[in-house]
Amino acid sequence: MAFDSIAKGCGRIEVLARAGMLNDVMTCRVSPVLVGRAEELAALQDALAAAQAGAPAALLIGGEAGIGKSRLISEFAARADGRVLIGSCLELGASGLPFAPFTQVLRQLVRELGVPGIISLLSGRASGELGRLLPELAEPTTREGGPYPGEAYPGEARARLFEQVLALLQGLAQAGPLTLIIEDAHWADRSTRDLLTFLIGNQQVLTGLLIVITFRSDELHRTHPLRPLLAELGRIAWVERMELPRLSSAEAAALISAILAHEPAPDLADTVFRRSEGNPLFVEHLIGCETEVPDSLRDMVLASVQRLPEETTDLLRVASAGGTRVGHALLAEVSGLSDEDLSRVLRPAVAANVLLADADGYQFRHALIQEVMHDDLLPGEHGRLHARYAEAIQLRPSLVPAGRAAISLAHHWHSAHDVTWALVSAWQAASEAGHALAYSEQLSMLSRVLELWDNVPDAEVRIGADHIRVLEEAVEISQLAGESERGVAFAAAALREIDTAADPGRAAILLVRRGSLCEQGHLTVDGGDLNEALRLVSDGQHEAARAQVLASLAQSQRKLNADAQARMYAEEALEVARAHHLPAVQARAMITLAILEPDSYSRDSNALDLLGQARAAAADAQDYQLLVLAAINESHVLEGMGRHVEAAEVARTGVADAAGYGLSRTSGAILAVNVAEPLAAAGKWAEASEVIARALGAPLAGPHRSSLWRLAGELALARGDLDVARRALSNASELLASTTYEDQKHLPHFRMEFELAAAEGQLASALATARQVLQTADLQTSPRYSWPLLTAAARIAADVVQLPAAARGEGDLDLADAVLQAARSEARKLDVVGPVQTAFRRTLAAEMARAGRPEAEASPDDLVLWQEAAAAWEELGEPFALGRALYRVAEVQLADQADRGSAAEALTRAAAIARDLGARPLGEDVALLARRARISLTGASNAGTGVGRSARSLTARELDVLRLVSAGRSNAAIAAELFISTKTVSVHVSNIMGKLGAGNRGEAAAIAHRLRIFDETQPPRT
Repeated sequence: MAFDSIAKGCGRIEVLARAGMLNDVMTCRVSPVLVGRAEELAALQDALAAAQAGAPAALLIGGEAGIGKSRLISEFAARADGRVLIGSCLELGASGLPFAPFTQVLRQLVRELGVPGIISLLSGRASGELGRLLPELAEPTTREGGPYPGEAYPGEARARLFEQVLALLQGLAQAGPLTLIIEDAHWADRSTRDLLTFLIGNQQVLTGLLIVITFRSDELHRTHPLRPLLAELGRIAWVERMELPRLSSAEAAALISAILAHEPAPDLADTVFRRSEGNPLFVEHLIGCETEVPDSLRDMVLASVQRLPEETTDLLRVASAGGTRVGHALLAEVSGLSDEDLSRVLRPAVAANVLLADADGYQFRHALIQEVMHDDLLPGEHGRLHARYAEAIQLRPSLVPAGRAAISLAHHWHSAHDVTWALVSAWQAASEAGHALAYSEQLSMLSRVLELWDNVPDAEVRIGADHIRVLEEAVEISQLAGESERGVAFAAAALREIDTAADPGRAAILLVRRGSLCEQGHLTVDGGDLNEALRLVSDGQHEAARAQVLASLAQSQRKLNADAQARMYAEEALEVARAHHLPAVQARAMITLAILEPDSYSRDSNALDLLGQARAAAADAQDYQLLVLAAINESHVLEGMGRHVEAAEVARTGVADAAGYGLSRTSGAILAVNVAEPLAAAGKWAEASEVIARALGAPLAGPHRSSLWRLAGELALARGDLDVARRALSNASELLASTTYEDQKHLPHFRMEFELAAAEGQLASALATARQVLQTADLQTSPRYSWPLLTAAARIAADVVQLPAAARGEGDLDLADAVLQAARSEARKLDVVGPVQTAFRRTLAAEMARAGRPEAEASPDDLVLWQEAAAAWEELGEPFALGRALYRVAEVQLADQADRGSAAEALTRAAAIARDLGARPLGEDVALLARRARISLTGASNAGTGVGRSARSLTARELDVLRLVSAGRSNAAIAAELFISTKTVSVHVSNIMGKLGAGNRGEAAAIAHRLRIFDETQPPRT
């Protein structure tokens, strides 16, 4: 039986009644109007309007079972402008039904647009991967059993599938407003969750698309797989979360009135509300109960079902074993009823709004009804019914949607407790899930095969694979699914079973994969695995395996800073890979060799050529992970050379590729850092901040996220936003706390820690942190990150040396001397590679000279040092570092009183840089020096002078208090010295901080030092 339309609520019953399909029309238990959801409906409509206006928009709608999520969605869908696509997650998804809601959406589009219409929306792209979800969309060769493009590279195929879904939605959104609704996400399979993450993360390119996700919040226990997804999505700026509340007593009464079409008696409304506690589904089931109102929803649901004819109730139990939705033909086959009898028996259930009918079959109006009916089955009934479903599908796979037979069989045979067929069907379902690129579900099915293996004596014969082969498959899929710990366990189990003497190559590859999984999951790596793997394949008989082992060993040794050994392994791996045409191994080896280039950041380095060759080999292998890895390293090398614009562009391309390959969560943060860092260096701070904000708002993963926060903090610090900088540093610290030491993350982080402390006026703390880092960190292995750290430490120490004695704390000068000595010692031993490191070395030399002389004195050598530093930064195109150097050039020139014209020119340039960048502290320093020298900064006189102007309003008494605050005195000590009350001191301190714009006493002291309010050689700056 086929119904031509899906009616809603009472309207459905009226349609069916007019069609002559109902004998008895029961009382409608669904309100004809939406009650108590005006605010939520308005939020949905506002979100759609925002999407239409070009802003990305997504809503996560949670609520307990029966709260009315589906009713809200259906009401919104009926009113929404444009096209609305709705897909529902099925409970079966937990057992391996991947991409279920997207398959439903595609089926809806095929009905509405036809296959040619869908293909036309893909803007010339092939639709082949969509055929994995809906066979009608497969290209002709794949429909006839031919291979999918890139079938041997599942990651690439999965990336293309995600891209095709994105392209399809883009095409639809360009034609008009589009809403994608995914219901019941608490049942979403891992692949569906991954695709949703991908789509929402890329919504900025999907103008006109609103994404809505509903889920049962009361089912999200602590380990529920949806919880981390919701947390990640909640951090995206354009994603809003909404929780549907229960109805108030007045709203419940209005709902009852709408259902009954008249005002309810007060005692009925009170009783229903008390028993339902405002849950709309409970309200519906409680109305009209002739017996005592039951206490649980289970009883309520069963009460409504039990009012149906017995044969209808029996058939509903049969239908419940098929899931929340079951096809008409499948239910007829399992029940043994003819089409006519099936329609007759189910009519009362449709009329009572227990079942919804559409052209293909039936769906329980609420999943709770299906759950209760299924739970009501006796143990024997449960097994027999699932076995009947399995037998029916096995005989006629067409009874279920195309491509779902194996997964449905796995579910039903497992539920029927038939271990033999459960194992066989799980193996077949694993293959089907892999074909659909649903790796998590594939891993779940493989795990089931392994669990059932010992219970099926002829398991190997049944599936045509031995136990080790299943374990190997599980290891491979674990890596694709990101299940590192499980993959390591599978690899260990397989290695215990393999006869290494008989099959050394097989064992070696497993050892390599175990090492990769350990690295992927940041697990403890057994250093002996790769050495043992190399021993196993050193007989000249397993060259392909040996090449992989050598490439992995090279990568491992490089991370241990054993560069000579790493180079030897990488070169040998490259030689073997070329001889046997193993492009993926070639790419991996060349990436390692590029990183090992001794002068990789010099302009005549061979690193970029190697990376270009690696990228070509990775493309030949169609290995998407290596393509992204090549982009990461190429942008890294370019930035190390000081080629900022090129570095940013290469990284931008990598970001787009990572999104297309489905690697945004893992590689996205690294690439975002590689875009933002060169932009910041090139003085494009606004653009860099935008990149950082967008990346931090996206669902990225991994410790590299800490670098994004650190970069955000560095920009805030340079702008003078100390509170923002402190919060960013705190977030970065939290992420780094659980990671092992890496110079590229930790050394810049340590540098920012003491720079921020100094900016906040905590000079002793800044110096102590700098000294500890200089004494404990291995700076010699990482010149790229050590030169900036040494330069910053020397700058802070020089600032302290230049302070008047009264402004320094006890022991500050000794700390500064210790930092300068340590920095000088490390710098003597540190290599200098490329123009960026050369610029830092010159700046460090100038800071050391500044620390070694009184401020009023200067030598020609000092001027030359700062001029060389400024020239180096100007050549690199780094305006902030240039502005700082120009400020020092002018300072030395004015101290010598030799060339005021050149000093004025340097200050004017520095002021313009500070103004253009928004570098407030630098602008204040420049403006103050210009005022002291009576130099007019034409066109830049207002650059960052806000605090300087505020300092002029300090009274004489406030200046006295500020001098003692800067010396580190407490309020009580200040009161005793100035012969005033502690309360009066507190008032003065508050006034001082307000006038200076300081957030605390330390920051006020730092501002006083920067403005030289208490300069011993000059009158106080008022």
